[in-house]
Amino acid sequence: MLDDGSFTGTSLAAPGFASNALLIGAKRSETGHPLFVAGPQVGYFFPELFAEMELSGGGFAVRGAMFPGVPVVLIGRGPDYAWSPTSSQADNLDLFVETLCDDDTHYLYRGLCEPMRRFVAGALQAQGEPDQEVSYYETSHGPVVGYATVGGKRVAISAQRSTRGRELLSTRAFYELDTARVASAQDFLRTMNSVEFGFNWFYADDRDIAMFSSGRLPVRAPGTDPALPTVGTGEFDWRGFVPFAGHARGVDPASGAIVNWNNKPAADVGAADSNFAYGSVQRVDLLRAAVAARKKHTLATLTGAMNEAATQDLRVVRVWPTIRAVLQTGSAPSVRAEAAAALLDGWRAAGSSRLDLDLDGRVDDPGAAVMDAAWPRLADAVMSPVLGPLAPRLAALNARSDDPGPGGSAYRSGWYGYVDKDLRAFLGRDLRGQYSRRYCGAGVLATCREALWAALDAAAAQLETKQGLTPSAWRADATAERIRFLSGVLPDTMRWTNRPTFQQLMSFSGHRPR
Repeated sequence: MLDDGSFTGTSLAAPGFASNALLIGAKRSETGHPLFVAGPQVGYFFPELFAEMELSGGGFAVRGAMFPGVPVVLIGRGPDYAWSPTSSQADNLDLFVETLCDDDTHYLYRGLCEPMRRFVAGALQAQGEPDQEVSYYETSHGPVVGYATVGGKRVAISAQRSTRGRELLSTRAFYELDTARVASAQDFLRTMNSVEFGFNWFYADDRDIAMFSSGRLPVRAPGTDPALPTVGTGEFDWRGFVPFAGHARGVDPASGAIVNWNNKPAADVGAADSNFAYGSVQRVDLLRAAVAARKKHTLATLTGAMNEAATQDLRVVRVWPTIRAVLQTGSAPSVRAEAAAALLDGWRAAGSSRLDLDLDGRVDDPGAAVMDAAWPRLADAVMSPVLGPLAPRLAALNARSDDPGPGGSAYRSGWYGYVDKDLRAFLGRDLRGQYSRRYCGAGVLATCREALWAALDAAAAQLETKQGLTPSAWRADATAERIRFLSGVLPDTMRWTNRPTFQQLMSFSGHRPR
């Protein structure tokens, strides 16, 4: 355990993700053939980072997306199959605490005081300025990202990533995909097992749907916690890597559907150290609900399921019903608070969309304004009674909400599951893996309910002050949510949408001889 606040060094911030995949098996397809709607979120750029290419001849038979300069199609279709990824947030990186000896550039490893290696990447050159060398130290585990103290004693922190220096080894899988060497779902699983990066991969042909969660995943030493820094003196080093049989995977599940939106790929799969959001509420729930709404799908209805989720507010769809159930165990403190709750009820019943259909710069439904103002207060009302001053520290690791904004992706992480799971305990509902303690009201229902009503009332009071006394006239700012294209070349913006930037809609009715 590092001393609180002692770390100085490089930030290891997590990127955003919006890739999703919706696959319907043959038995739930109206055509009798699988349906495939999937694509990655690579950010909104102009010009776009992805280029669409078709490669034909010399053994290649593929069409799809590639990064300019990388001579393989990474996401696309072969002659009778298609594939696409989502980021899995696989846990392939650990921080090791190096015991220093002599000075800041020597560390204790396997009983010896070893010198750190100095890696010089080159120099930054600027006209009229002296060259600035780019270099860092590294240990047996990897680059030194900073220093901290443990019990007041100075230590170094190094980062070990399983794929470091092995990046090009994953290209073999794409060569096999691009040259039509994949002839079945089982072929696909074996092929994607050679990809060492952490991705969930999805596949469909005329008969099967499949997924495989790839990654060179370390097997940790007994007694270590993958969520915390590891002692770096050698006895707790990695013990190898997870074999094929240990990866999340599946072909033609009994449900007839495979759905993913950067969520946990399977039970008992660990989260990356930067991910604090796996829990009972994930944005994939929006896709699941839309897919479950029909027994059988067409390519159009499956696309519609993705598009419906692209403008929905996860908080009102998934968490508000639990909050509302707790609120209804008592009376509202004011007519204003009850009116705000009614607006959220109505918005959810109307579909929970954040659309601005008339393009007046405001989200059409007043419920969006209520949720935006209320959610931070509601989240704190649940967590703060126990966390107290640590609540902002938790928010620095996992924000209260990942709201719609210029980058597009939203609701990937947040306190949604924290709030939902803690409140469900008050309602006597089944919980899988209960928390070690109760947060809202420190476990007292009346206290919790009062805090939730007070949070909602305070949000409504703020809206009254800013937008007037008529709740039905309250509106959230849709202009602030509009997507802006990176690079700054285009001044244009587009309405917010929570969906991939490159997407395939595919279905195959035939196949080469298997």
